[in-house]
Formats: sequence, structure tokens, C-alpha cells
Amino acid sequence: MKLNCEVRQASSNLDAKHYDTARLRKEYLVEKVLAPDEINMVYSMFDRIIAGGAVPAEEELLLSAPDILRADYFTQRRELGIINVGGSGSVKVGEEEYHLDHKEALYVGRGDRHVVFKSDDPSAPARFYFCSAPAHRETGVKKVTKKDAVVMRLGSLEESNERTINRLLVKEVVPCCQLQMGMTELAPGSVWNTMPAHTHDRRMEVYFYFELPGDAAVCHFMGEPQETRHIWMRNEQAVISPQWSIHSACATRNYTFIWGMCGENDDYNDMDWCETKDLR
Repeated sequence: MKLNCEVRQASSNLDAKHYDTARLRKEYLVEKVLAPDEINMVYSMFDRIIAGGAVPAEEELLLSAPDILRADYFTQRRELGIINVGGSGSVKVGEEEYHLDHKEALYVGRGDRHVVFKSDDPSAPARFYFCSAPAHRETGVKKVTKKDAVVMRLGSLEESNERTINRLLVKEVVPCCQLQMGMTELAPGSVWNTMPAHTHDRRMEVYFYFELPGDAAVCHFMGEPQETRHIWMRNEQAVISPQWSIHSACATRNYTFIWGMCGENDDYNDMDWCETKDLR
């Protein structure tokens, strides 16, 4: 197996307004997330979140701790959220194994034990997307399906933003420390997410876009509300959103995305809204 971990430094809002396209992509875009028999991850200095993916095709994949953690186990001082966006598979945490079908999630609390990814069928492997954040206590392990989620239905087809928000790994569902994860599914004919836009200085966020055909693209909007920028993205790519940045998108068709966030406040509804007419 191959494990890749890239470290990204935090960037200033004052600096980011001067970035060109190449620099924006280098700082915030995560182009390679899911690859066969690889674990790829980015460690961001924004709230020390880790975002990555594992695709166990021909072999099982052990989620070992990268050097930046200086830990014996990946979850030694961290909590971990996993969502399967591929074929069925399982995650072994210590001696316990948890089966995950498509779009099912697993919360893994802090603790000294190995985490191993497996697929049921190598020809249709599981594709595990994950986020991780530092944790201050041990909270156990829990599988979460969409039936367990806190579900919100927002927007309308007339506004091109009809969507279902599945809050999977949030404090109402699992005893998380600071990590929150969920999945937003856009209805056919809808292309806008997180509009009206917002920021939240109390936490940062990572978006992972998927269920986009090969000829489709999503335009992710970021930056301060009066200094917005955009990044064009493809299927199964992720983007880092600093606490000072909006995080919204419009695509060439409907899609699904996973949001993962961590920081000071674990209240999902803690947002500073930006009126659309005020965006620049």
C-alpha cells in the first residue's frame, strides 16, 4: 500500500486576495483524494484538520499515523469520521469490524487501536472519504446511516438549490469532540449549494465533491464576502475553506458533497450569513 500525507500551512485572508489561479489551487484544492490501494491525505494547519481517502482494491489498507502526528496510532489523539462513497466494504477498528454500504458513515473516537480499510469486492471497491480532528477525550465508535442522520431539506428548484442535508456525524448523533461531518445531496435540476453564503470564524471546513460525471465540473466559491475567488473542480476532489472564507458552489449539473468541519464551536447553526446582494 501507499500512504501520502501533504502538509498545508494556514494562509492569511490578506494574502489570499492577491493569489492567482495557480496559487489558489495550490493552497486550497486537494486534487488527488481517492486512488486504488492508496491512502492520500492533507494535513491542514487550519484547525489541524486532516482530509483524505482510502480505496482498498487489491489489499487491505492500514491507516497508520503520518510523521506530522508523532503518534503510535492515527487515532491516538484524534477523532475520525469516515463516509463510504463507493462499493460496500468494512472498517476494522481494533478488534471490531464495521460494515459500510454506499453513503454510510462511521465515527471513530480517540483511542489506541489500528484502523484498517477493506472492500467486499475488489472489482467494485469501497471508496472511503475521511476527516479527522484533534480530540480531548475518548468517545467510542459508532456506525451511522442516513436513517440516523439529522435531515434538513432546504432550497427550491426555482432557486436552483433544492437539496437535502444529512447531518451524519454531529453531536446530536455521535459524541464527537469537535469534528462534524455530513452529506448534502442536490436534487436534479439544482446546481447551487450553500447559497445564501455564510462564514463562521469559530471553525473551518473542507468540502469533498462527488457524483459528478467525467464531463461535468463544479465551480467552488471562496474568499471573504467582499473579495470572492473561485476554483474549478472535478469529481472526487476536495477543497479547504478557511474560517474567514465563504464556501459555496455552482456546477454544470446536480452533485453531492461531503462537508467536514472542526474548530471552536460545535453548534452546526453557528453561521454568519452573507446577503447575496452584498457579495463581491
